[in-house]
Amino acid sequence: MKNNRRDFVKKSSALAAFSLVGMRSGPSGIFGVPESSEKDSGMDDKWRFSRPLMKLSFQASPEPSEDDIRFLQQMGIEYVVLWCDADKAGYDYYYSRRQLFKSAGIKILGFGNWAVHNQDKIVLNLPGRDEKIEEYQAHIRNLGRAGINYTTYAHMGNGIWSTARETTRGGAPARAFNLEKADAGTWIGRRFEGPLTHGRKYTEDELWKNYEYFIRAVVPVAEESGVFIGIHPDDPPAVELGGIPRCIFSSFDGYKRALEIADSPNVGICLCVGCWLEGGELMGRDVIETIKYFGKRNKIFKVHFRNVDKPLPHFVETFLDNGYADMYMILEALKDVDFSGPIISDHVPGMVHRHANSAFTIGYMKALIERVYS
Repeated sequence: MKNNRRDFVKKSSALAAFSLVGMRSGPSGIFGVPESSEKDSGMDDKWRFSRPLMKLSFQASPEPSEDDIRFLQQMGIEYVVLWCDADKAGYDYYYSRRQLFKSAGIKILGFGNWAVHNQDKIVLNLPGRDEKIEEYQAHIRNLGRAGINYTTYAHMGNGIWSTARETTRGGAPARAFNLEKADAGTWIGRRFEGPLTHGRKYTEDELWKNYEYFIRAVVPVAEESGVFIGIHPDDPPAVELGGIPRCIFSSFDGYKRALEIADSPNVGICLCVGCWLEGGELMGRDVIETIKYFGKRNKIFKVHFRNVDKPLPHFVETFLDNGYADMYMILEALKDVDFSGPIISDHVPGMVHRHANSAFTIGYMKALIERVYS
């Protein structure tokens, strides 16, 4: 592991700058054009598509208080994505949440289940793999029955890795990762420690075979249920952690191969801009090139909008206007491929007043989106 880290630190000294070129593409994605645009069918295409296609969304609590709903309405949020755990996952709960938010004029664009997300049994072929895959298939079927046609999935074998929180602008506390200090990953109450989190090293070939087994079991269910799966990048990407290589959802080439294996219109990308920025040069292509390639193929289903101060081996998450990427140009690229799915704020640094970080981030995103489409 130490040799791996030293070699990586050497390679990271010349990380490439981001390309800022966009490319026009054709059809919109799985979420279609906004209702307000559809109603303007008598207008010419130039006006119709000058309005935002991407849907500014918020990752909300599935059990919001009245103040939570008011906060969303005050920010002008019309779309949310939700998550729950196994004790509530199921058709009745999914449908009840859809009706609850609908009564407030808000639409659910995606619903995730923590219990079938980042599961080492699936990623590493541990005992109970088939039962966990069946649980995932049930999640997909229940979403389809409830009229919710999207879910995010992540495929990490030993969780998300972070190191001690650091500060960004104004002393705001933020998530950080330092490869030299990394010693554990975490996921929903579990901690994966040690140089070998699962007792041995795993090979890239093993991980690819396990992914293929999983996705071939899931694709027919997703297609039959009308549910689309956006696969989230590894976080952090592109390095071996705890004896497990992050070799699939950690690069442009990895995603390309993985989507070719899935070979389904229902399997695509939850493009976490933050993770792509974390990986930097190691991702193979920058985020703009990635958007151009996968976007014109209608494979970007959802976007997590996040900035970091610099790429690996050591990064700190920042406010959108305080990182190393030009977030405006990323939105330009999304517009150029007619991205029409949810775009959400992600991992926002803390601020001194409650909800201030969310309000600042949403306001900044709204302004950027309006500028891009103006």
